[in-house]
Amino acid sequence: MNISFLRLIQSMALSASLFSLSASADEKSPAVAIVNGSAISAETLGMYGEKRIGVKPGKGFPERKRQELITELINRELIYQDAIKEGLDKDKFVQLEIEEQIHNLLTRSRIGKLLRDNPPSEKMLKEIYQTQIVAPASVEYRARHILVPTMEAAKSVIEELNKGAKFEALAKQKSTGPSSTQGGDLGWFSPNQMAKHFSDAVKKLKPGEYSKRPVKTRFGWHVIKLEQARKVDPPAFESVQEQIMKVAQNNIINQYIEELKQSANIEIQNP
Repeated sequence: MNISFLRLIQSMALSASLFSLSASADEKSPAVAIVNGSAISAETLGMYGEKRIGVKPGKGFPERKRQELITELINRELIYQDAIKEGLDKDKFVQLEIEEQIHNLLTRSRIGKLLRDNPPSEKMLKEIYQTQIVAPASVEYRARHILVPTMEAAKSVIEELNKGAKFEALAKQKSTGPSSTQGGDLGWFSPNQMAKHFSDAVKKLKPGEYSKRPVKTRFGWHVIKLEQARKVDPPAFESVQEQIMKVAQNNIINQYIEELKQSANIEIQNP
């Protein structure tokens, strides 16, 4: 019995106990094997094969691979039947895990149906492309920063810069960020790659200017110097369509969940 099969058994064991695929498969589906009176159907073989080697049901398998899969299903069925004899299906923790698997399966099925019934429109995809791809990519910045732990330390850095200190030298000397060895150089970036307060501060600067007030992010306090800004062409819609589709689907799912919450009675209990 190979390692990959053992791993697959671990991931599918609860599914087998939940639905007893081999025992309760579609009666119209012919059996490919019978184990102690329980039929392993061709439908079960197709579902198992898809998970095992990625071949879609109905596509068929090479004969040698088909026999290997049937052998694995027979082995699984023998283990499953023995687990039932041992009463493991009545074990408290197994039952809890089965309940969790049912929740996960039904959740995935419901989300799948939601997305099939409500595919993202072309208009929605184009709006996401404009707001999340085109607009953020219209300008890129190259900047340096000096990261320090307190606002007082950031103000002290600004005072030194006002007196003529070199930004790169102060960054190497005082910055706690990983870019300190490069004089605080962050390279080129788009605004959505940085924390919002950081990006907002960069946008207000002209090349060669540094921030006259400390900028706070979750990383600490920053003093920022803008080196350069350049316009960039966004990627073609077709090249990011898959990414945009995922964003659109997430938006549909989030809206669906919010609608469920509005009509639900939810009480969070403290144990």
